[in-house]
Amino acid sequence: MGRVLVTGALGFVGVHLVDLLVGVPNLSVFGTGRRPPVADESADRGVVEYFVADLTDSTASDRIIQAARPDWVVHLAAQSCVAESWRDPSGTLLNNLLAQLNLLESIVRHAPAARVLVIGSSEEYGQIRPEDLPADEETPLRPDNPYAVSKVAQDYLALQFFLGRHLAVVRARPFNLLGPGQSDRFAIGSFARQIAEAEADIGPPVVTVGNLSARRDYTDVRDVVRAYWSLVQSGRAGEVYNVGGGGVHSVGEVLEALRRLSRRSVDVVVDPTKLRPADAPEIAADAGRIRRELGWEPRIPFEESARDILDEWRRRVATSGT
Repeated sequence: MGRVLVTGALGFVGVHLVDLLVGVPNLSVFGTGRRPPVADESADRGVVEYFVADLTDSTASDRIIQAARPDWVVHLAAQSCVAESWRDPSGTLLNNLLAQLNLLESIVRHAPAARVLVIGSSEEYGQIRPEDLPADEETPLRPDNPYAVSKVAQDYLALQFFLGRHLAVVRARPFNLLGPGQSDRFAIGSFARQIAEAEADIGPPVVTVGNLSARRDYTDVRDVVRAYWSLVQSGRAGEVYNVGGGGVHSVGEVLEALRRLSRRSVDVVVDPTKLRPADAPEIAADAGRIRRELGWEPRIPFEESARDILDEWRRRVATSGT
């Protein structure tokens, strides 16, 4: 069938995407990351070749594209944490933009017929006016944090390569993701870890939180990777697609869903250090374009996603003991 390259193959989304792709008949899957996979990481199963590389090194990008000779590329590799972008804005901007620039230049040189999916973010919309909700792809971009700015830059760099270099690039703007494997650098993963530790009696029966009032559009990561595979194959080159619409919930509602699943009662304490300098009150997706053109719909209910992420953190805590 062909050859597909997934950058950031060991990340939260990358692992789920690789799991999906290795089940596609006659598809050779290649992956990249900054560290080698360990034995129990699913991204190492069924992958023809995994490249340990830093994509901010242009020679590494050339080496990977020449070796993989991809028909499709899904570019997931990025610094993806908003909180980290406030701590290191220059590192976030440099990493996210330079890695993508090198990758696209290498594809133009060595695999110009490849179709490429570049992953942006709903954070690009930033401070959405109430009258603009739910946000469609024409909603003005008002990025309010360094990560969001890096994603706007990636988005428009991808468009430039379509317009100016004639590369078949499709752009995705995913809204908030949840599901098994989510890092505790993100709010939901942090809640699930703290609850799992409390259940195991290795942490206090307390969940520390930031802003619980922000409302976000959550979609299960396993639904999102189906969208990505559909987009890189069949999305219109040069176009941008929102990926979301799984359901709008406040962060507090997500926490309460996890607390209902908890085997132990836990208290909630606000930690001022977890409050962001800027935090849009509500972000909701109009994902009509991908629905109309590709027939994609979220399938996994919010409650199932919450249960699966907590179960995954229970397994992690039981294995690590920390």
